[in-house]
Amino acid sequence: MDVRECTLRDVAAVLAVVTAADIAAIGEPEWTEEEIVATLTAPNNEAWLAFDAGGTALAWAYLDNPERAARDNVEVYAVPEAGRTAFGPLLDLALERVAERARAAGHAEVSLQAGAVATETEYIAALTERGFAFRRRHARMTRPLSPDPVTPSVSVTPSVSVTPPDPAMPPVPPQPVIRVVRPDELETFHRVLQTAFADTTDFVPIGFADWLESVRALPSIAWDEWLVAEVGGEVAGVLESSQRGVERGEGWVRNLAVLREYRGRGIGGALLRAAFAIYAAKGRTTAGLGVDLTNPTGAYHLYTSVGMTVAFAADVYERAVSARG
Repeated sequence: MDVRECTLRDVAAVLAVVTAADIAAIGEPEWTEEEIVATLTAPNNEAWLAFDAGGTALAWAYLDNPERAARDNVEVYAVPEAGRTAFGPLLDLALERVAERARAAGHAEVSLQAGAVATETEYIAALTERGFAFRRRHARMTRPLSPDPVTPSVSVTPSVSVTPPDPAMPPVPPQPVIRVVRPDELETFHRVLQTAFADTTDFVPIGFADWLESVRALPSIAWDEWLVAEVGGEVAGVLESSQRGVERGEGWVRNLAVLREYRGRGIGGALLRAAFAIYAAKGRTTAGLGVDLTNPTGAYHLYTSVGMTVAFAADVYERAVSARG
């Protein structure tokens, strides 16, 4: 078996590997060519391909840690049967490189995470043999989109009351205004993401400059799918879309964040419905996202409330890696 670094010249080979791996694991392909390009060009990404003696690609692995944080991520995909012998060598290579990356970033130790679908028993065995342990479960959620036009905004017209308001009652909170992010609001957009996600498991902070670099590295961005929710003139929540599913007619919610003090007012649902309307207006037939089922903010219940269902679940495995190797 030959293993070498993966470059943009290998996109077609990578797509063949991940398509075969996904069909075996979840019954349908998940990756597109654009997503592979985005992964290979992301900041601080390293990737490798394993080949058989005849030069056919058998497996693909990559490390993903754009923040150079004390947590790295490895993913390994293999062609069913023939490629599974590459799990061990690719994981060993990844562990070696993670230790080197940790030293370069000044970390004494980092955690390394890997995702696996429950049916990927041979991959899970390779992970556990190398000290990885189950950490939590993620779900891939989806819903169909209606072609009927829907106005992707929230009315701010107050309800009409036939009786004077009771002064003893608390004031009705202002309704959110959903709109597209403005170019001069990206720093605010980033701040809301960081502040809201600080409540979640394994939050890794990223500064604005590094975040903006990762955004600019994306192959394409549809800014009209990046939304903000304003309440009383303040940005209370944001929704970041990705182009990862466009080739298969899917709108993808990459990040949804609502500040703690504004939760429980329907802002998350309003952002999602606005995004769904935009996706549908562009001819997308489905909307999708990923969710950590241990998320303490109740994200899973929010997504089911807007009609999303679980397509499949993947488990996260983790182990510590010393910078000493």
